[in-house]
Amino acid sequence: MRLSSLFSKLAPERMTLQGALSHIKRLGFEPETVLDVGAAGGTYEIYETFPKAFHVLIEPLEEYKPYLDRMVKRYERAEVVIAAAYHASGEVTLHVHPDLMGSSLYLEGEDSDVNGLPRVVKAVTLDHLCSNRRLEGPYLIKLDAQGAELDVLKGSEKVLENSEYVVVESSLFQFFKNGPQLIDVILFMKDRGFVVYDLLDHQYRPLDGAMSQIDLAFVKESGFFRKSHVYATRAQREIQNKRLKKGRIGMGEGSR
Repeated sequence: MRLSSLFSKLAPERMTLQGALSHIKRLGFEPETVLDVGAAGGTYEIYETFPKAFHVLIEPLEEYKPYLDRMVKRYERAEVVIAAAYHASGEVTLHVHPDLMGSSLYLEGEDSDVNGLPRVVKAVTLDHLCSNRRLEGPYLIKLDAQGAELDVLKGSEKVLENSEYVVVESSLFQFFKNGPQLIDVILFMKDRGFVVYDLLDHQYRPLDGAMSQIDLAFVKESGFFRKSHVYATRAQREIQNKRLKKGRIGMGEGSR
């Protein structure tokens, strides 16, 4: 039995956003500001895990505004910004998909009507937004931009300097014309001092069952979450080895 299979059985909750957020909270991380980019109907896992933070819900589709307005009323410090996060402030064309959820600044290569209709929307950079509102770090960023991930990050250079945890939805294929793939996101973040810390909420495409998208959780390479490079304490390793041995026996491998 592969060790990866055993580990996934031991900690399945860590494969979700909620599990990852609970983990960093247990470690003592508390963001001052949460930037939920591409909020859609809201990312309640973040708001509920860090209720004391200032939450900024950024969403370009005005159709979601009524839902988001109701959601922010539950929290002491929260605001809705109807705009597309981008590398420059002004206006940008958003391709509004029939299902709304897949709407993007980029066109998909799929041979269908998936790209919907173009709509000019307001564009903001995270740097300008945080500076204008005097929002302070440490920041936690959740980024779901449907192919525009690097555009958003390029407008967040100052914010990234004071960010400790950044979740970026990343594609393993060129679903969006000229959009980034997973490796492009990793290299961009590496150049800014971030490394991958967790892998969350992967998806598979209907075409052939290949993994299509995954959320990458980035942290500062020399930051809060990487103070130690030790794998485990002696006691922790002993406990883990016992659990692994028990798992092998349970799968019928037994001792050799």
